Amino acid sequence: MFSLPSARTLLGACRPSTWSSPFGPAPSSPSLVFARGRHQLAPRSVKFLKRHKGVLPVPVGGSTKGTTLAFGEWGIRVKGNGMRITAKQLKSADDALKRKLKPIKGAKVYMRVFPDIPVCIKGNETRMGKGKGSFEFWATRVAPGRVIFEIGGAPIREELAREALRLACDKLPTLMEFIDRKAPPRLGNLLVIPELPADTNPQLTVAP
Repeated sequence: MFSLPSARTLLGACRPSTWSSPFGPAPSSPSLVFARGRHQLAPRSVKFLKRHKGVLPVPVGGSTKGTTLAFGEWGIRVKGNGMRITAKQLKSADDALKRKLKPIKGAKVYMRVFPDIPVCIKGNETRMGKGKGSFEFWATRVAPGRVIFEIGGAPIREELAREALRLACDKLPTLMEFIDRKAPPRLGNLLVIPELPADTNPQLTVAP
């Protein structure tokens, strides 16, 4: 005959163990670590795998941060509505830029955004409830006027820069515009042009 386990035995099996390992305490960090290849655009570790859908960032306070070039000589920024850009789309645009600029020695591509937002999707014709959908891909939210890519590092002709960035724009889901170092910052759909001082001679002042 088999003996049934008592209630005390069952509770002991469910209770967490207090045994300490001789090699030190086990890591109890809530961060999750993923195995990803070097060619993938994904964060190395996140605290929570699933996140709220969220909304697109809107600069209601008048901030123009991230709307001008910071590293390169030419770039593209969002001219249309804000959009959620996936890691696959960013990687395709980055590959198109590098393929076009490969003959130029010393040319660099700067990506000003990074896909660090997990997107979860439930299957079609699925009944409501039973929790959030499973993880599908990484994405990032960009606001109107946000710079996405910059190129520089070596002297690049404007014609070549326009052609390379045009190929990158074809891979992205929103309307883009070509900018250079002289482009003014953008606040939503408005260009923020600095005003000239009143006591400045307009004949000697160079407009931006």
